[in-house]
Order: sequence, then C-alpha cells, then structure tokens
Amino acid sequence: MDLKFRCKCPISSALDVIGDKWTLLIIRDMLFDHKKTFKDFSTSEESIATNILASRLKLMEEVGIISKRKQEGNLKSNIYMLTEKGLALLPIIAEITLWSDEYVRELNPIMVKENYDFVRTNKQVFLEGIKQAYLKTFDSENKS
Repeated sequence: MDLKFRCKCPISSALDVIGDKWTLLIIRDMLFDHKKTFKDFSTSEESIATNILASRLKLMEEVGIISKRKQEGNLKSNIYMLTEKGLALLPIIAEITLWSDEYVRELNPIMVKENYDFVRTNKQVFLEGIKQAYLKTFDSENKS
C-alpha cells in the first residue's frame, strides 16, 4: 500500500483515506442495506463503475476498514465485512446524514424524506442498534 498524504492535518489525512466519492457510500451500503459482495455493491443506485469499486474495496481492505473472506459455498465470491475501524465510521455517517437532512435537502428536492428525530434525540441508541443489526447479519450467516 502506498498512501500519499497531502499534509499533516488530521482532517486532510482522514479525507485522504475515506474522502473519495465512494468509500462512505460502500460503508453505508454495508451498514444499512447489509451488502456484502462485489455484486451487491455494484447494484447500488449511484452506479459505481466496477473498476472503481474494485479499487475502493482493495484500499479499504489495505487500510483495515474492511476484511474479506471467501463466500461459503461459492469460493469465487468474497464477503466483505467491516472491521472495528470501519464500524467506528458509523457516527460520522450518521452526522453527515443529519447535516444533509438539515442543510442539503433544500438543494436536492428528490432526497429521500425520513424522520430523523429519533436519531437526533437518541443518537447512541440508534448507533448501537445499527451496529448490532449489522453484526447480527454475520452471526446468523455463521450459524447456518
């Protein structure tokens, strides 16, 4: 892995790792839609090109945001899982969502309308629920 950092600023350094157009969307799909395979990610409505998807998954694995293993029963397919480092991005995704709901909605009339009051008032409960639901998808897979 040959990461190039632009400067010593922590925000800039984080953006050098997760600040591209796709990484947080892949993590979103993993957390909220429980996507696990390359094929799953390639069907997202944002239409990520397969070469970009492969590149992002590789980078995310190299920096420890995700791990991969072979899919049971199909050794040609990989299952991608968030690591603790990847799961630690959940609060950032939640905050971006809340910020977008409040400040970007007026600019994007087609943005999905959700009621985020529970998230705003019970953020820790919400975050823990999302994390546990995500982890449960792998628990049930390991038991079958």
